[in-house]
Amino acid sequence: MTSGPLLSIVVPTFRERDNIAALLDRILGVVGDLRWEIVFVDDDSPDGTAAVVRRLAEDDARIRLVHRIHRRGLAGACIEGMLATTAPFVAIMDADLQHDERLIAEMLRALQDEPLDIVIGSRHVGGGSVGAWAESRQLASRVATRLSHFVLKADLKDPMSGFFMLRRELIDEVVRDLSGIGFKILLDIFMSARRPLRFKELPYTFGVRVAGDSKLDSMVATEYILMLLDKTIGRYVPTRFIPFAFIGGLGVFVHMAVLWALFRGLETTFVAGQAVAALVAMTFNFFLNNLFTYRDRRLRGWGLLRGWVSFTLACSVGAVANVGIATYLFHAAPAGGLWWVASAVAGILVGAVWNYAVTAVYTWSPKSPAPARR
Repeated sequence: MTSGPLLSIVVPTFRERDNIAALLDRILGVVGDLRWEIVFVDDDSPDGTAAVVRRLAEDDARIRLVHRIHRRGLAGACIEGMLATTAPFVAIMDADLQHDERLIAEMLRALQDEPLDIVIGSRHVGGGSVGAWAESRQLASRVATRLSHFVLKADLKDPMSGFFMLRRELIDEVVRDLSGIGFKILLDIFMSARRPLRFKELPYTFGVRVAGDSKLDSMVATEYILMLLDKTIGRYVPTRFIPFAFIGGLGVFVHMAVLWALFRGLETTFVAGQAVAALVAMTFNFFLNNLFTYRDRRLRGWGLLRGWVSFTLACSVGAVANVGIATYLFHAAPAGGLWWVASAVAGILVGAVWNYAVTAVYTWSPKSPAPARR
């Protein structure tokens, strides 16, 4: 009887076509006679990465593919890949050839020989290095690492590492609590564990990308903050509601600026100025939320127009609810004092919750037909 794999190497991919064959050659050079498999999780790469994996898998059953449609994101890809295997040991590494595959055998030995839950490839322990990183990227990494230490209950030197190996039991233990937000799945695992994890960090030098483009962009910081928020206050407040409400606050300033320009500057009627200002503010809010709050569900093409219409309609109803609740509470409250402030705030909160709840379902549905690419 043929035994299943002892080790599964999960590799999330997006636009990594030119790196796949080289990565497989490197892994074949270190795994030897080990029972292994590699699971590529591709987010529907437009460069044909999935097709390359399929061709290689025709000649080697140890090569597998999870092709994700309308789902994207590094953390989510890692989670799906880990759940797609039954191997008792699972490694996570990137396809960009920057992780040192020679560390795989040492990671596995550590897990087999020691009472550990997870072994991490670290750039920040003795003997490790970030390689040829620019100073700006090193600074960003240091800031992100320090932020993680405010919420992390483990003395991890490299909590931002994307190269590690863990026991299958740990996956089953934490998977239902993982946020799946952003790109730092290791930090997500540690923060989701309900007990202190037994870990070991092994040094390696971060390599230089050979082909393809870096997936890091200006939005990763937003995703990282969202993930930290989800792991700290997500049980009390929906994580996306925080940036949604913040953008709504910015929209108030946009509304007032447009109203002032039209009503005072161009001397339009107040009603006309108010209507235009409301439409501009809602449009402003829609595009910022599409860019930041719902980056992983970002609408494009005709979906953008459809989303704008549904967002505007939902927020129009929310505005009516805002005014109605505030007016009712104002008239019901005792005369004098600052009850008018409390009434206004209550109306704003009701309107904000309505807008968030409705647009999350109808504007940025998880099944949006034209998702953004990671």
